[in-house]
Amino acid sequence: MRMLGGLFYRLFFFGGSLPLCLFVALAAPFSRTAVRAGASAWAGWFVWCARVFTGVKVAVRGAIPNEGAIVALKHSSAFETFLTLHLFDMPAVVMKAELRKIPLWGFIADRHGSIFVERGKAGAALKAMIREAKARAAEGRPILIFPEGTRVPVGEAPPLKAGLYALYGATDLPVVPVALDSGPVWPKGWAKGPGTVTFAFAPDVPTGLAREAMEAAVHAAINADPRTCAVRMALAPAASAG
Repeated sequence: MRMLGGLFYRLFFFGGSLPLCLFVALAAPFSRTAVRAGASAWAGWFVWCARVFTGVKVAVRGAIPNEGAIVALKHSSAFETFLTLHLFDMPAVVMKAELRKIPLWGFIADRHGSIFVERGKAGAALKAMIREAKARAAEGRPILIFPEGTRVPVGEAPPLKAGLYALYGATDLPVVPVALDSGPVWPKGWAKGPGTVTFAFAPDVPTGLAREAMEAAVHAAINADPRTCAVRMALAPAASAG
């Protein structure tokens, strides 16, 4: 059944993605609103297909930041890469530059404001990433990064890459770590689900910490159990004047 569900998911999700991406790509040079709406619709289509055909649902714990933060997510599967456009409002996602070469999708991601990083170019890549991240943050957009640098097998917790600290030091933004458990229900290959993927938004790691302290806090938070760990509280609404 897992294989059959995965087959129907691929047929419907990728089949529906092609006309949607084509429409957004045609509209992208003329309308940023169309890009934003199209990206959100595409991510919503993914969530619907995952739920209907594979039985995979999404649960969110904690408050989702939509501005003024670096969001550092655990990376266990491809599932969370799709969810970045579903959970957040116009996020700026840090991703490898090779993804820009994907037909249609890469063009749309570029127009959406993704931050592409040329792996293997070290200092130059970090400088370009910081420059673009500052510009996106100035627009009020959250900066999303997978600080482990790549997808990691379930149960592994590798050291964080340098990119997170580079953003942290340059933007003076707090880090919101995100723990998740997508790996068991969304592995590589055709078999998917069923199950629930929980995204847990941990309390902010404040600005001004030394690298070792910041990375230790983020590393512990993204590798915690998302079903039981402490979560970020929503900001209280401002009091009315008078």
